[in-house]
Amino acid sequence: MTPITSPTRSLLRTPLRSPLRSPLRWVAALTMVVAGAVHIPVTPEHLQEAPYIGYLFIALTVVCFLLALVILVADSAAVWAVSGVVTALALGAYLLSRSVALPQIGGDVGNWLEPLGLVAIVFEGLTIALAVAALRRARPLPARA
Repeated sequence: MTPITSPTRSLLRTPLRSPLRSPLRWVAALTMVVAGAVHIPVTPEHLQEAPYIGYLFIALTVVCFLLALVILVADSAAVWAVSGVVTALALGAYLLSRSVALPQIGGDVGNWLEPLGLVAIVFEGLTIALAVAALRRARPLPARA
């Protein structure tokens, strides 16, 4: 059995698992911590008013905190992609909740200037932008022979 040579080994790597070593990971970790933490103060009231929103806030907070840690430890395209998607979904949910009445929280329609909501969308938007930038800087895999 012959050992796998270096060029072959690079062909076997998948772009999602390859470490990117992006200098943006530190900023992204911070933006994800803020995006998650900003939901903590409003979670109890949402658990009372619209429990599904409260549970989604808990899930978002936990996922953002975990992704912030993972991006520092395993800086890969997959982690960047998941981080961008999670924060894009959160941003989309905010926009949806302010533009059409979601069940049990119809009073949020038009409330665009809620301070914690503004902090959330700014840091979610920053995370999305950082994810796009990191993924664009990622080196593509070599062409297969």
